[in-house]
Amino acid sequence: MGWTYRGIGLALLVVVLWAVPAHADDELFEFTDPRITESSGLAVSPTHPGIVYTHNDSDAGAVFYAVDSSTGRTRAAYTIANAEARDWEGMAAYRDQSGRGVLFFGDIGDNLDGAWPDISVYKVTEPARLRGGTVSAVRYRFRYADQARNAEGLMVDPRTGRLYVVTKEFDGLVYAAPRQLRTDRVNVLRRVGSAPTMATDAAFAPDGSSFVIRTYFSATLYRKIDDEISGVPMPMLRQAESITYTADGKALLTGSEGKRSPVVRVPLPESAVPSPSPTPKAADVPTASPAAQPVASESAGPDTGLMIALWLGVAVGAVGIIVGIARWAGR
Repeated sequence: MGWTYRGIGLALLVVVLWAVPAHADDELFEFTDPRITESSGLAVSPTHPGIVYTHNDSDAGAVFYAVDSSTGRTRAAYTIANAEARDWEGMAAYRDQSGRGVLFFGDIGDNLDGAWPDISVYKVTEPARLRGGTVSAVRYRFRYADQARNAEGLMVDPRTGRLYVVTKEFDGLVYAAPRQLRTDRVNVLRRVGSAPTMATDAAFAPDGSSFVIRTYFSATLYRKIDDEISGVPMPMLRQAESITYTADGKALLTGSEGKRSPVVRVPLPESAVPSPSPTPKAADVPTASPAAQPVASESAGPDTGLMIALWLGVAVGAVGIIVGIARWAGR
């Protein structure tokens, strides 16, 4: 019966998602490549200005795309020769101590909550030139310290290179990878904090001063684990699957699945905008944010607030129905 009620809840959620528009007024670009049909991960290139990376969901192959953020056109596509794509759900990127760009791809989805004995993250050195082709990866295998989880959020602290996985559950959780990863054995993910309900992605700011967790309906900013800065209103997207920071750390980019899906720029609140010359501290999780600097706000049209309120009302109603079903089922 548990699966029946979970199925009902997910069905209601799908209805809500497909009731909202596929595009938003502050759209930065849309993917034009017909191969990008289920954009599930998003990351800004650490070394190539104006380039964002994405990959498809599920079993679409171990392929990622370098996309021009001004046009939405694919500049290069890469196949990871020694990787499999069982259920790719998120990616992360940062510049390591040597100055090289590093990309991580998370094969971390598990819609059956325990179908896989372990999950994998693939580490790829960012290509120096955008020519496309085949690359190789280092594979790290993981298991959770407590039990198998379904997850879609993958993020990397740019100050330490440490990976974090955010689960997609009603009681969401944040797990930290070991400081030193091993390729000769399964690495253990340990719980370090909580996450919003049904998180679909997560990302660290470029300077490590904050991180964000995205859900289907909202996003939350944090200074460090379980230390919330504020919520961030999100655009109405049909299936909000991805989020990342812009290269300057002053805004978020969020995307959706589907053909010609949009990527939308969302300015950060002043309390989360980094200073012009941040000096990150070496720590495992974000510490206090540098002094915030004012950033020009983007005014919404006269009907935007009303639409967002209506959308959130529908979302809250759906969640209420799901919770009610769960409580009734538990009697």
